[in-house]
Amino acid sequence: MSDAPRHRASSGGPSGTWIVAAMIVLATALAAFAVWFQWGQTRRCLAFYGSEAAHRIQLAPRVELWRLGADGTARPPDPGARTDVSSARGLVHLRRGLVEDANFSWDQPDRPAGDRAAEPWALAFFDDAAAPEPATVVIIRLDAAGGTLAVAGRPGTLNLGRLAAGLRTWLADVARPEA
Repeated sequence: MSDAPRHRASSGGPSGTWIVAAMIVLATALAAFAVWFQWGQTRRCLAFYGSEAAHRIQLAPRVELWRLGADGTARPPDPGARTDVSSARGLVHLRRGLVEDANFSWDQPDRPAGDRAAEPWALAFFDDAAAPEPATVVIIRLDAAGGTLAVAGRPGTLNLGRLAAGLRTWLADVARPEA
């Protein structure tokens, strides 16, 4: 017998190179599916808000809740009617909910803003924490039928669907005066 190394015969199974290549192809396919799926969940909201505003709604470093006057205009209210909610409990979920198509009633006809809400609200999204003016202002009007949402400076309104109940609860929680 010789001390020379023996060569093993190939077992006939796939080589490591093919396994790695298959994993890369699978990962690429799954990533493409995830992007497509995410786009499908948010495409209507992206069209309504615009991509910059939608991005800001999700990632703005400073968010203020404004209690608007009866006219419901989006100009900044008096300082006493502004609350910094950047770290408020539930804001992360609200941000996500504001850009998901399933949270709105797209099939209902738009309702005029009118005087349905006794107290309209706005969420102001700032590009940086020190910015004096918000870059995006979302106006919210809650009523018995649910409510509407609009973006200051953009046409149209969205009918709040299943988002209305959670939004009403969140507003009651964060707008409550500190004791």
